Amino acid sequence: MTEAEKHLWKRLRGKQIGGLQFYRQKIIGNYIVDFFCPKASLVIELDGGQHYTDDGILRDAERDRYLKTQGLQILRFSDRDVFINTEGVLKQILAQACLQSREAL
Repeated sequence: MTEAEKHLWKRLRGKQIGGLQFYRQKIIGNYIVDFFCPKASLVIELDGGQHYTDDGILRDAERDRYLKTQGLQILRFSDRDVFINTEGVLKQILAQACLQSREAL
């Protein structure tokens, strides 16, 4: 796990966000996603510098297309956002997770 992933995982693990279970480094198809909440069908990806290159953007778009075909919603945050705006990132995750989990009912 990257430092940003470790930082966010401290706040996601143990059902700390809306009582929802998140898993880290979850295999979905041919991909390993950073975090996954099955109840909300939500994938969270943290993007470091390599994600902002032309190749990285193309790979992420391909991954996102596949994940969406599996009925999953994807939230992406930069590593920088995770460190400087942790609470804002968590609020976005909670809002999307609550929305997705209600739609699943």
